[in-house]
Amino acid sequence: MMDIVLSAVLGELASRSINFFISKSSKPTVMVVADRLQRALLRAQVIVYEAMERQITNQAVLQQLDMLRDAMYRGYYILDTFRYQSHREEEAKGQVMSNTLSLLKVNCLQGFCSSNRNTLILEQLQKPLDDLSSIILDAKELVMFLASYPRLYRQPYSMHLLLGNCMFNRQMESELVINFLLHTQPHGSEELEVLPIVGPCKVGKSTLVAHVCKNESIRDYFLEILFLHDHDFIDDNLSTVRRCEIIDRNRILNSNQDRGWLIVVDLVGDLNEDVWKMFYSSCKQRLPSSSKIIITSRSDKITKFGTTQALNLKYVSDEALWYFFKTVTFGSIDPDMHPKFVHVAMEIAQMLRTGLIGANIMACLLRENFDMHFWCKVLAFMRGLIQKHVSEFGVEPLFLINQNKHVHLGRMATPSEDFLYCYDYETLHKGGFRR
Repeated sequence: MMDIVLSAVLGELASRSINFFISKSSKPTVMVVADRLQRALLRAQVIVYEAMERQITNQAVLQQLDMLRDAMYRGYYILDTFRYQSHREEEAKGQVMSNTLSLLKVNCLQGFCSSNRNTLILEQLQKPLDDLSSIILDAKELVMFLASYPRLYRQPYSMHLLLGNCMFNRQMESELVINFLLHTQPHGSEELEVLPIVGPCKVGKSTLVAHVCKNESIRDYFLEILFLHDHDFIDDNLSTVRRCEIIDRNRILNSNQDRGWLIVVDLVGDLNEDVWKMFYSSCKQRLPSSSKIIITSRSDKITKFGTTQALNLKYVSDEALWYFFKTVTFGSIDPDMHPKFVHVAMEIAQMLRTGLIGANIMACLLRENFDMHFWCKVLAFMRGLIQKHVSEFGVEPLFLINQNKHVHLGRMATPSEDFLYCYDYETLHKGGFRR
C-alpha cells in the first residue's frame, strides 16, 4: 500500500513538474506579447479609420465602435509607455526631464524595477491585447456593415489632418444630435422638441453643437439657426420675449412651413424656470412645429427642460488624449524613428490633461518646431508653471481656468514677465442669426 501511495505521489509531482516546465517554456516573452499587441492595434486602427470616413447612423454600431476605439487608445498608451521606458530610466540618471510618468493615471510602469519586472510588464501588455482581440473578434459583422454606409471624405487625407479637422472621439454624440434634429415629429404635434446637453467646463459642448450645425443636412433642413447666450436672459424676464420678436413672423408665414428654426441656447449655469417657460412659450407661438431647441450648460438642472433624454459629455481619457496628441504632433513623421521625442511628448500630454483645444494648439507648435532643445524647453516651462500654481494656490492652473478664475501665466521667451489670463464666458459671444 505504501508503495502505491508513494508511486501516486511521485507521479503527481512528476506530472505537475512537467506541466510547470511546459508552461514556463511556452510562456511568451515580453517582446512577443508587445509584437502581438502591435498587430492587434493595427487591425483595430484599420476598422476605426474606415469607420471615421463613414456616415454611420446605427447607434448599436456606433457603440461597438466606441468600445473598439477606447480599447485601441488604451493599447497604444500601454505599448508606447513600455517602448519608451528606457528614456525614462535615462532621466533618472540625471537627464533634462524628471520622473513625471510616475504620475500617470494608468500607472502601467508601477513596479517595473522590482524583481518581478518582466511578469508585471507581461501582465500590463497582455490585458489590452486580450481586450482588443476579443472586441475585434466580435466586430466581424461590424466590418461587413461599414461598407453599406456612405463615405464622408472623398480624398485620402492623412490621419493627422483628419483628426485636426474633425470632432475627435465624438462620432456617437454627433450622430445622436443629428438624429434628434432630423427626427420628424408626429403630424399635429404642437410641442417643440428640446435636447439638453450637459457637461463640465471645456468638455466640448459648444464645439459639438457648432460641428453639427456645419453639417449640410442640418443647414438644409432648418430655415435659420439662432444662437442665444446667458446675457440674452439676464436683463429681465421680458428680454426673452423681446428676443423672439426679432424673428420675422411674416417671413415664417410666407416660407416653407416644413422648414423650422433651430434655436441653440448656450449657458454657463442654470436658468430660471419662469424665464424658460416664457421663452419656450414665445418660441411655440412664433416658430413652426418642426423647429428644435438645443440647450447646453455645465449645470445638470437644465435637464428638466428637455423633451428627450439629455446628452451628458465627459472629458476624453488620458489614453484618448495621448492618441490624439501623438497623431497631430508627429503628423507625417514616423514616431518610432524618434523615441526621445515621443517620450517628451508623453510628458507634455500628461500635463495637458483633458483639454483637446490646448492639445491641438500645443501639437501644432511642437510639429512646427521639431527640435529636441525646444521641446525640452516647453516641457520645463509647463512643469514650472504647474509647480508655481500648486505652491501658491494649491491647485493646477487648469483647475482655476475651469472655475472661471484668473490665472497668472508666464512667457517662455521672457520668463520674468507674467500676464493675467481672464476668462469671461458671457462676453465671448453675441447672439445672432446664422445660416
